[in-house]
Amino acid sequence: MKQRITYLVEDPDSFTPEQLEAKHGSLSLKGLKAVQEHRVTFSLDELPAELRTALKKWKELHIKWVSPKPYVAIPPFTSRVSPGLHVSFAPRNAQPKGQLCDLLHTFFDRKAKCSSELDADEVATPLFHVDEDGKETPSVSLQYYTFLSHLTQFSSFVNSNLCPRSSETCVEHAVSLRDASYLDIDYTSALSTLTVTALTTPPSSGWEAVIPSPLPGHTTEVGILTHEPNPDPEDLAFAGFLTTLGPDAAPKPTRFQTPARHYPLPSSSKGLTYRASFATPTGLHPTLELSFSPAGKLEPPDESCGLYAHLTLPSSLFIDRYQFSDALFLASKNLASLPHITGATDLEAPDWVVPQWGSAALFELAVPEKGPGDGSWTSSIPLHLRYLPAAPHAHTRVPLPWPVVFWACDITQDPSGNPFDRVDLGYEQSFGPGTRFMHVPPHPGGNGNASVEGNENSHGEGVLVSWIDVPVLDTSKAGWVEMGTIGAVVAAFVGLCWVLFSGRGTKEVKREKKEQ
Repeated sequence: MKQRITYLVEDPDSFTPEQLEAKHGSLSLKGLKAVQEHRVTFSLDELPAELRTALKKWKELHIKWVSPKPYVAIPPFTSRVSPGLHVSFAPRNAQPKGQLCDLLHTFFDRKAKCSSELDADEVATPLFHVDEDGKETPSVSLQYYTFLSHLTQFSSFVNSNLCPRSSETCVEHAVSLRDASYLDIDYTSALSTLTVTALTTPPSSGWEAVIPSPLPGHTTEVGILTHEPNPDPEDLAFAGFLTTLGPDAAPKPTRFQTPARHYPLPSSSKGLTYRASFATPTGLHPTLELSFSPAGKLEPPDESCGLYAHLTLPSSLFIDRYQFSDALFLASKNLASLPHITGATDLEAPDWVVPQWGSAALFELAVPEKGPGDGSWTSSIPLHLRYLPAAPHAHTRVPLPWPVVFWACDITQDPSGNPFDRVDLGYEQSFGPGTRFMHVPPHPGGNGNASVEGNENSHGEGVLVSWIDVPVLDTSKAGWVEMGTIGAVVAAFVGLCWVLFSGRGTKEVKREKKEQ
């Protein structure tokens, strides 16, 4: 097992080497205020037999979970994914039905929309993919999404089934997953390794912890780094301390630079954020509004850059792609184009007959002309609601995670080779390999019409998901509808019988004949 623990200090002035102490092969941290990325890599031989057997049924499996709570994304951890659980995978041939659904229900969410009676390609949707020549090609990978606001079930499963009872460190790590900002799980059959990566923001008092010396045959690498300005715009530069824990462990000063696919916004765009909300009243055809402020900061970092929004829509919401083929309609919504859409796009199907989890769409947004001032700039995306199943209440709540918003820019340098880059995020395959992403951060205050699932009293402050209250048939009151329908049918039948057998109908026919 290999561990790589990286601390990124946001404020270099708040850090001193005295906060680190190497002793007996371990490393102590004292009040260290830094974002922590903890990456653990397992070989298949180190995993439990049951988990090892399950993983061998996949060619590739990439699971990304992101918290709906805002977090500060500092270099090199600037990549973003919409809140919720994302799964991209390439199954082996002749995979039994329900393999994907069993995985989701066991580890993450027992209520996830995923039928074990269907094949994975019937539940999941294809990924976008653009080759090196810029041409769209079929992707062998599929994707699945479900909104999941926490990792409680996954944390409990790891604690109960994967952690040895004698390993307090494993139990602590399992419990700490509940506070993670995001979690990545990556398996590739070609490498025969499973990598688990979690990003966690520091507690208010900073990290107070002891990282123990690794067991024989294992390695633990620790880095305490700060991001430095770099005259080379193609690279990210860092300085700090690195150490490999063991008998001779001692933090050693270091400075290095590396290319990056996901890059921070330039200083000219500092302070730019976006909000996502629904125009009110929402109705059955809600409009998602993306508001950028201050609008004066919404300038392309380079003339090759385009502004994009990647939406992940549950099956209860869908996009009518034909609306976005009209240039005038796009211009009226401050949109440039709809390059890609995949998944459940049937315009008539109700939600209960849609087997897929939903759909994903990539929009190119229009950018305001220079000099818009310090106000806001809004792009609008019309959506549509499907008819939802009946429920024991009058309304059902539908979540929409905030989209990922980013500049996509052409670069000359190959961005691969960065040890911190995240891959298989679901949208980068829509662009060529020579593309750099500069993410526009969401507003840290979230929006007022969002709330966390299961917390109806919350006003949603700081939550990056919006909810819609959709009217549905209330089964608790459906008895009145049933009785009323039966009553209307009986009354109509009695009236018809009265007309037929009272002779009134015959008299009316004779009267009409006489008049003719």
